[in-house]
Amino acid sequence: MAELLSLAGSVARFRAAVAALGVALVGAGGYAYHEHNVSQQLTEQNNAVTSALNANRDQVTALNSRLDALNAERAAEQAEKAKPVHAGAYRTPLTAAATRHRIEDPRWKKMQGQIDDQGKQIDATRQDLSSARTELQGSIATTHEELVLLEKKGERSYYEFDLDKSGQFTREGPVGVKLHKASTKHEYADLEMLVDDFKVSKKHVNIYEPVTFYAADSKMPVELVINTISKNHVHGYVSEPKYKAGDLETVASTANSATPATNGAQPDSSAKPSPARQRLEPPK
Repeated sequence: MAELLSLAGSVARFRAAVAALGVALVGAGGYAYHEHNVSQQLTEQNNAVTSALNANRDQVTALNSRLDALNAERAAEQAEKAKPVHAGAYRTPLTAAATRHRIEDPRWKKMQGQIDDQGKQIDATRQDLSSARTELQGSIATTHEELVLLEKKGERSYYEFDLDKSGQFTREGPVGVKLHKASTKHEYADLEMLVDDFKVSKKHVNIYEPVTFYAADSKMPVELVINTISKNHVHGYVSEPKYKAGDLETVASTANSATPATNGAQPDSSAKPSPARQRLEPPK
């Protein structure tokens, strides 16, 4: 009877281990699929913008060529008129029909309008690209001072880290990080992260490239950014939303249940404020 109970316990533990392994594999596969889709979408958008700019540039070049040809024709006509008349040569008297050459060519106006429209489209595209680049760069800190400025916005919490190549995970905020390789020539690093007890490998993480993932208790992404790469060493930071989903729900329910005071009581000035999160200190 004891052997049967021991065998049943072993089978149950084996099934639990197999189930846990399956959940881990499904989570890792889902995360890898999400990263692949995001990368593919960004690549397609970049290719589409590049194709549009190339097409606009080709159209502007063609229109400029046509304008140069028209200007050459007009210059040749003016040079022909400016030629001196030899003595004794008969010159046909000017008539009213000769004044038609002074009328501006409508083709030139049409091409000029097309060039102006193409220029406006190119300027608008450049402004959109510049705005998108500025928005992306504005959320990534390349130095410690920029990281302090980002933290002052009060939207996210930031954790700076210095990692050496090691076989152990280092806890940085909500995640554990381990450095496998750091390439100073190509400026990338191979990392392994521990997120909610799941190990996720991320190879060729470029400098200033944000690595985003979602924790179990947050609907906003957690970001990891490397801003310095040296031999077998990287420096960067991890950022997470300052308020979790549960915190926001608690604040909302507290605000709805609170009622204004009716006795004219003043707030207690001796009450101590809640401790704030520790600020980042500049490196020594």
